[in-house]
Amino acid sequence: MVKKKHYRPAGKKKEGNAARYVTRSQAVKQLQVNLPLFRKLCILKGIFPREPKKKVKGNHHTYYHLKDVSFIQHEPLLERMRYIRAYEKKVKKAEAKKNKDRANLLRQRRPTYKLDKVILQRYPKFIDALRDLDDCLTMVHLFAALPAIEDRIDVKRIQNCQRMSHEWQAYISRTHKLRKVFVSVKGIYYQAEVKGQLVTWLTPHPLQQVLTEDVDFNIMLNFLEFYEALLAFVNCHLYRSINAKYPPILDPRLEAFAAELYALSRYIDANSRSSLLDPQVSLLPGSGKVESQKNKDLVDESDLRLAQLQHQLPSNEPGALMRLIDNVPGEDEEDNDTMMCKGLFKDMKFFLNREVNRESLLFVIPAFGGIVSWKGEGAPFEEDDNSITHQIVDRPLQHEHHEGRKYVQPQWVYDCVNAKKILPTQDYLAGRSLPPHLSPFVDPKEEGYVPDYALKIEQWKAAEILPLPGVGKDDLEDPQNFANLEKAKEAAKFDKKMEALKEEYFDGLKAELKGVLPSSSTSNVDNQISAKVTEDGEESGPDYEQIAKDKEEMELLLISKKKKGLYEAMKKGKKRKQDNVEVIKERKRKLKESEKSRGH
Repeated sequence: MVKKKHYRPAGKKKEGNAARYVTRSQAVKQLQVNLPLFRKLCILKGIFPREPKKKVKGNHHTYYHLKDVSFIQHEPLLERMRYIRAYEKKVKKAEAKKNKDRANLLRQRRPTYKLDKVILQRYPKFIDALRDLDDCLTMVHLFAALPAIEDRIDVKRIQNCQRMSHEWQAYISRTHKLRKVFVSVKGIYYQAEVKGQLVTWLTPHPLQQVLTEDVDFNIMLNFLEFYEALLAFVNCHLYRSINAKYPPILDPRLEAFAAELYALSRYIDANSRSSLLDPQVSLLPGSGKVESQKNKDLVDESDLRLAQLQHQLPSNEPGALMRLIDNVPGEDEEDNDTMMCKGLFKDMKFFLNREVNRESLLFVIPAFGGIVSWKGEGAPFEEDDNSITHQIVDRPLQHEHHEGRKYVQPQWVYDCVNAKKILPTQDYLAGRSLPPHLSPFVDPKEEGYVPDYALKIEQWKAAEILPLPGVGKDDLEDPQNFANLEKAKEAAKFDKKMEALKEEYFDGLKAELKGVLPSSSTSNVDNQISAKVTEDGEESGPDYEQIAKDKEEMELLLISKKKKGLYEAMKKGKKRKQDNVEVIKERKRKLKESEKSRGH
């Protein structure tokens, strides 16, 4: 008997996707807001469009889940937005009636809103905020490098982004949490490890940015508004974890010299050292000195704040934040990576020329234990300091060399950071063509192609950490010889495995002669290993490739059609990757041939 289709009278309750999802126009009508305000609320609350299995209204609509729309409908921020919109109408009405006094009074009393509760709802724990910090940092660093444009980007917004980005960099630098740096065409990629979470962000190059007309800055500014609040909460939590007050009070003189990152470092250094004082010290003799020192620090802070308010000094570059976080005591026990990063540039003093990216190097070098200065006002030491070990230049030298100082290009710093080792400076000297800048975010072994310079770096590490017996410096100079050494190691491991299997096989034979039944493992060895002694007296092992191939064919017969399709797609991906590797090798071979022909 055929079951009749369920009849639903008109106006009754809907079911299925028609009841769970609504279109964007339906959501706007339900919330009684305009489209820009609906977009802003979705951005602030973290609500995104959905893709239902069956699109009831058609494929040309954008769908939202009904629960998400109800979530926005009960948000107190929605009522606040409606009140602000009604208040703006009052201002426009006063301007239309040419009542300037009332219009100015209404502008001064313009209502605002805060995103504190929204941040707490979206990120109940601090780790949740760190996991979602990648896009936030990228957006804030992008707007910190943009120019202020009237009626599009406010200058206060730019300055706020610069301040918060430098606060983040100062914390990462002085707590030695930076792990990877890669300079690409898009910008500079950084990766830091904070509270066990890897945070990756992109900063633009310090060049003049040109704004295009095809970008909707209203939507980007809505995202930026939320990201500013999020990063402010994260910076506040991180600074308090190292016993530093937030927001920091900077030295106004260093701010005037565009050295914010350096001033931040000094601030964190002073706060962290003062926090080392035990509160029980007041019970011991000499506690009056401690109290007087605390009072003096308070007076100094108030003077700095007063100077800031009086002079209204600009704060747009990272040098003033740098010395604040030196020798931070508030962190937990440092792990091995932090200890290694802390001592990479130990006992090294760097001086930056004018043409290099000062902001990036002021961030990277102290993060790995180095001391850095630059050419300009507010620098900690001058260029003629005899204790300088490395000078970072990006142009051919036009002046005399200082004895005992190495003139290297900026890539040397980044390659040392990624290799976690001080590399030789011969290939990075001023005026020389640089070696390839390898990305630390790509694993060459997984890609199937290991560049020669990566092999060269590995050979330097092997020669310094694990010297091999019978291997000289001449053998380690050629990357191909180093690759042969790796193959030899793998062959030695295989030989050891074969020896263990052979011993297990002979033990099984002895047990069988004594009348003891062989174990399952011994029988497996007997089935797979039938060693034959050749004329030369060498033993030939089983054909593992054929065994693996037969096993793969048997498994393919047992799996479902869907899984077989996924397996074929994986094989195609591996084949495509291998073809790309072959193309790279062919280009490399042609390049070597052309270099040889030029040499002749």
